[in-house]
Amino acid sequence: MACDRVHAALPDPPSQSEDENKEEEMVFGNFFAELESVELPLGTTLRSIYDDQPNAHKRFMEKLDARIRNHDREIEKMCNFHHQGFVDAITELLKVRADAEKLMGQVTDTNRRLQEAGREVTAQTEEVIRCRIQQRNMATTVEKLHLCIPVLEMYSKLKEQLESKRYYAALKTMEQLEKVFIPRVSQYRFCQIMAENLPRLREEIKEISMSDLKDFLESIRKHSDKVGETAMRQAQQHRTFNSAVAKQASMGHYTKPVYSLNGRTHTHTHNGLMMDDEAGDEEEADEEILTAQDLVDFSPVYRCLHIYTVLGDRETFENYYRKQRKKQARLVLQPQANMHETVEGYRRYFNQIVGFFVVEDHILNATRGLVTKAFTDELWNMALSKIIAVLRTHSSYCDDPDLVLELKNLIVIFADTLQGYGFPVNRLFDLLFEVRDQYNETLLKKWALVFREIFEMDNYSPIPVETEEEYKLVVSRFPFHDAEIEKQDFPKKLPMSQSVPQIYTQVKELIYASLKFSESLHRSSTEIDDMLRKSTNLLLTRTLSSCLQNLIKKPHIGLTELVQIIINTTHLEQACKYLEEFITNITNVSPETVHTTRLYGLSTFKDARHAAEGEIYTKLNQKIDEFIQLADYEWGMSESDGRASGYLMDLINFLRSTFQVFTHLPNNNNDHASMSGKVAQTACMSACKHLSTSLMQMLLDSELKQISMGAIQQFNLDVIQCELFASSEPVPGFQGDTLQLAFIDLRQLLDLFMVWDWSTYLADYGQPTSKYLRVNPATALALLEKMKDTSKKNNIFSQFRKNDRDKQKLIETVVKQLRSLVNGMSS
Repeated sequence: MACDRVHAALPDPPSQSEDENKEEEMVFGNFFAELESVELPLGTTLRSIYDDQPNAHKRFMEKLDARIRNHDREIEKMCNFHHQGFVDAITELLKVRADAEKLMGQVTDTNRRLQEAGREVTAQTEEVIRCRIQQRNMATTVEKLHLCIPVLEMYSKLKEQLESKRYYAALKTMEQLEKVFIPRVSQYRFCQIMAENLPRLREEIKEISMSDLKDFLESIRKHSDKVGETAMRQAQQHRTFNSAVAKQASMGHYTKPVYSLNGRTHTHTHNGLMMDDEAGDEEEADEEILTAQDLVDFSPVYRCLHIYTVLGDRETFENYYRKQRKKQARLVLQPQANMHETVEGYRRYFNQIVGFFVVEDHILNATRGLVTKAFTDELWNMALSKIIAVLRTHSSYCDDPDLVLELKNLIVIFADTLQGYGFPVNRLFDLLFEVRDQYNETLLKKWALVFREIFEMDNYSPIPVETEEEYKLVVSRFPFHDAEIEKQDFPKKLPMSQSVPQIYTQVKELIYASLKFSESLHRSSTEIDDMLRKSTNLLLTRTLSSCLQNLIKKPHIGLTELVQIIINTTHLEQACKYLEEFITNITNVSPETVHTTRLYGLSTFKDARHAAEGEIYTKLNQKIDEFIQLADYEWGMSESDGRASGYLMDLINFLRSTFQVFTHLPNNNNDHASMSGKVAQTACMSACKHLSTSLMQMLLDSELKQISMGAIQQFNLDVIQCELFASSEPVPGFQGDTLQLAFIDLRQLLDLFMVWDWSTYLADYGQPTSKYLRVNPATALALLEKMKDTSKKNNIFSQFRKNDRDKQKLIETVVKQLRSLVNGMSS
């Protein structure tokens, strides 16, 4: 009541519009809906309430109180509505309670009596259940044992295979265990242990197989020598057989065996088809052919390849095998340092290489992809370059032609063997041309020693023949034909010395030696002919020519020997055409062929003759110089001795005896006579000119300061002896005074001083008809000045004698005129 009065006393609040009330009701209605909901969080809603308007909290509390009063009225209404039903239900439950207690007593009694009756049945039922469980367990056990026994048997089999080293079968067993058997019983622990052991066993198998492969690689490295030796021997037998068959090729059918180390041997029939030896003619008892399998056990390779293939790691195995074989190839290709010393060193080297590639060829054909054709080609190209470099180096050390020839034969067999396996060997045959050049060089060195020995043993005198047999023996060794000598009675002499047939025989021996190298090179007759001719030319132009030149230069070779050498070279030159015929008969290549090389022996022997002739002239001049060095003139003597000097007479006697040797040389035919005569004439003219020049140099020697007239007279006597020697025709064949003209310069110079005919000399100087045409003013001036100085020294009182004074003035006048002539010539 009081409240009502308070509220009545307050002024009425300002009225709100109807729309604002609706909006407010709607907002607070949403807030209450959110608060009454148990799913939404209250924090957001309360925050919205308090953050809305300043008086929102008060209004919210008012609205909340109104909402609570409203709910209380609704609850009270609902309780009033359901109260009577609830009272009725309680009344009915009280009535049922007595019946429920009676029924409970009856059920308890029934249960007790049922439990007592079923106790025995329960005991029997439990026994049956226990038996059924045992029976079921036994069946399950049998079933599982049926599943486990094959697994255990396979695992036991796996162990046996591993113990017996049947690794490929063991891997197959492992594969069956993993894919078929173990998955059936994978829940058991022993199967899990088995499954865990299988990878380890695989790794062990890989390691064991790899160890076997390493042993195999070591084995084939040791057996490569034997494999290569067998292959090369069979290839050589095959080539020999083909050579024999080639001679019978035109006779019809024949069967040619084809050598192979990759399995069985095949034969080619005449129609080109191939058949196995097993299907061939059983009557042919061919020697059993060893194959690569007979010498090397390849099973480790196959086994390891299969194992790695099964394990899915084939690429690793292939890479490892190829890498190891490359390393072995490099080792095989390394030669021994002393390989070039013996043929066995080369043979072992070739055997190892052939063995290596025979094994690789077998692996290529027997396995699929372990090695490829590209891989073997790469190996071969690498090996071929190394082989060529090794052979080129080591063959250069060899100085024995027999060893080089053996090397060539080995290279041919080596090339033929590998060519039979499909390896290209053209570069090896190209290398043989370099080896041929080396072979020729060793031959030339060997024949140089032979030629030197022949020249040292030669007596350089004509060959005496006592009987017809001796004559035929010489002619059989050297093509000598001379009708005049054949008509002579025995004993007789052949013009050449014994070295000529020996040299001719040795040249033929070199041709035979060169021919040996040309065998089996698969070259045409024309190429062989060219090779033989080039080798012969090298022998003639280099070796023989060098030996002749050295022989000619030797100090102990005298003039007689030099003349005999000239005769010998003439006969050897004439024999060159027979050497060409000899080569033609060997090769059946006509010398008229366009590309046929000619022998250069003609120029070789001509050069040797020219050298011998020049040496004759040189030795004669040297001997003349030796005599002239013995000259001992007294240049200040007042008058001559009236006879020639002793040294000059000795020199002239030496020249006479020397040229007599030339005239006594054999001149049985015109060639020899013309040759010896020409040499003698040239030597005689050269000796006279050299003697004249030496005497002139003696007069004009710068160290000689003074010459008396008596010395001039003595010198004149010596020159007269020289002129007498020249006019005595020491060598026949000179026309007129040709030989005396060698001393014409000395003669005119001495006559000028002996006669003292200066007026004529000066008046006729420069005229073609001058009596002293060969006297040079400078020569006359030099000699006159030597005489002028002598006149001054020896005639101290000459100035008191009128004749001497006049002569001195004349000399001075002539000297002036001669100087003017000399100066005029120089200007």
